[in-house]
Amino acid sequence: MPDDGRDPMRAAQANMRPAPLKRFYATAGLVEADGRFALTLDGRRARTPGRNPVAAPSRAVMERVAEEWARQGEALDPSAMPLTRLLNSALDGVAKAMDETRAEIVRYAGSDLLCYRADDPEALAERQRLAFDPVLDWAAEELGARFALAAGVMHVAQPEATVGAVRDAVARFDDPVALAALSVVTSLTGSAVLALAVARGRLSADEAWRLAHLDEDFQIEKWGEDEEAAARRAARWRDMEAAAAVLQVGLEPPGGLNPTQPR
Repeated sequence: MPDDGRDPMRAAQANMRPAPLKRFYATAGLVEADGRFALTLDGRRARTPGRNPVAAPSRAVMERVAEEWARQGEALDPSAMPLTRLLNSALDGVAKAMDETRAEIVRYAGSDLLCYRADDPEALAERQRLAFDPVLDWAAEELGARFALAAGVMHVAQPEATVGAVRDAVARFDDPVALAALSVVTSLTGSAVLALAVARGRLSADEAWRLAHLDEDFQIEKWGEDEEAAARRAARWRDMEAAAAVLQVGLEPPGGLNPTQPR
């Protein structure tokens, strides 16, 4: 067989990828029913992979979902549809595991990102103090959650009263879409406190994202940015912004959602 210059491993991987799904509709819209707004494609209600209607209580959120579908080209690009993917996860998965999802978020509070501080260098430690302490002060005042701090990576157990306060705050999320959004922000930032701060309007998505990447940005300032890592971070930001939009929908002024941009 002649050598055509192709990498056989890459060729095999390309052959394993599923063919992109071609756009099968002309228009995307919404219909209201039973207090919820449902996505329609060419006037027919869209469904998740689990055959649930793609719907949520918020018109603003669903308008953005419809926009994701309207912006698609000849082939569907799931990476450009973070809100749709969030709804699919919420309606097909989280809705059936609400207690488990809440418990996983609360587990993050036991080792919250904001509680682990650098010993060295001093500049990073000071930057963490100035950035993290005000949010922990907010958590103590707003949630009744007073966190213990740790130096380095050594685990420190949080007081049961602190974990219980976070559990009480998370328990208020009784809609699967909102709970899924809280879970996404928690996992992407490594912090239940940051997620709750976004949900309650204490932080914007951009502010929480900056705090979650404070250590990483410190290293980038010193050593420069890796191109592939930057691309992965940009992809995660799209999921972060979509989840934060769901959490903050009740905090937005009339006129709809106004997404922030990461810097």
